[in-house]
Amino acid sequence: MFLRRSEILDPLRKVPIFSGVSRRHLDLIARLADEVRWDAGKVLARQGERGLEFLLIVDGSARVERDGKIIARLGAGDFFGEMSLIDGKPRTATVIADTPVVLLVIHRRSFDYLLDDVPRIQKRVLVTLCERLREADSTLASIN
Repeated sequence: MFLRRSEILDPLRKVPIFSGVSRRHLDLIARLADEVRWDAGKVLARQGERGLEFLLIVDGSARVERDGKIIARLGAGDFFGEMSLIDGKPRTATVIADTPVVLLVIHRRSFDYLLDDVPRIQKRVLVTLCERLREADSTLASIN
């Protein structure tokens, strides 16, 4: 069973990088995204591999592992893959589905188009990256 466009728009509105984006731009994002379903245990992204897509969890949950250690848990509304798309470097972590998941996948070319065409997304991506960097910095500081 595939999601209807209206079912895609609601999860998109809840994603921080798409918050405040116009209905027209949300429709564009929905048109560019592919719906993908995977079973529990499926590797959604692999550490060290080149990232070719941005992934948004619509339903289900996943864990993020770095060097075999769980570093985060993801659920509906969470996303990953943007860093590798932006800098072209390998993925920094592996993401594995803990439950069956429904994902919206935006491939590199479409993601680049969105960054160029929807300026609000550019800023939200930067803010999200800053938040993740601060969180990592805080974690490192607590270890030392």
